[in-house]
Amino acid sequence: MVALDIDGTLVDMKGELPDSVRKAVAKVDVPIVLATGRGLFGAIPVHKALGLQGGHAVVSNGAVTATMSPVEIESHVTFDPRPIIDHVMDVYPQALIAVEEAGVGYRLNQLFPTGELQGELRIETIDELRSRPTPRVIIRDPNGYADSFRDLAHSLDLHSVSYVMGWSAWLDITPEGVTKASALDALCRLKGVDPKDVLAIGDGNNDVEMLQWAGRGVAVGDAPDSVKAIADDVAPCFAEGGTAVELGRWF
Repeated sequence: MVALDIDGTLVDMKGELPDSVRKAVAKVDVPIVLATGRGLFGAIPVHKALGLQGGHAVVSNGAVTATMSPVEIESHVTFDPRPIIDHVMDVYPQALIAVEEAGVGYRLNQLFPTGELQGELRIETIDELRSRPTPRVIIRDPNGYADSFRDLAHSLDLHSVSYVMGWSAWLDITPEGVTKASALDALCRLKGVDPKDVLAIGDGNNDVEMLQWAGRGVAVGDAPDSVKAIADDVAPCFAEGGTAVELGRWF
């Protein structure tokens, strides 16, 4: 199996998919699973652009696993968002909050910058946002800094949830123990695939567990040093065709 992150691994920061990556993916003759922090509706266009047929996608940093072509939620894990939302509103009241509904979209206290979220977007009160379980809560401040969100993350009671920092003032919160690796491991058990026979490629903080779990975990050259340090190998940077180079080594 090949597990591929999307942003910074398959597409650039403008969302563009290079022909070299598309061609390299087309030569892969084992199942490909997109494993992304994007929600389901953010993964579907990339799945189509790659020309993939059927298969699975692990989205929302592992909280949701879906079958593709046709698209259907196969499994998802939820948690109670109330303590997180209450704390964020107390210490960071300017935050944008998105509560994910698997296979639907997001419920929001305010709109996020255009293009950051896909699917149905519905504005709700804080009481409504905290009213029922969810696979993921996103905390965002377009005017904030990553350092301020690190302080916010450290202030949260994270005994029952997992979190990952984005490149900017973006914080993804999922159920405890849920990562791309946990979802991929469950998928491998279902399909009878040994994790030692998985090639995983990624470039972000949310890829760390996946790269450590896979038999071969490769960081794209643009990844933070902390991600490259845990990888089995480091491919060239994205602009130098890193993902295509790594896939080309094997397929």
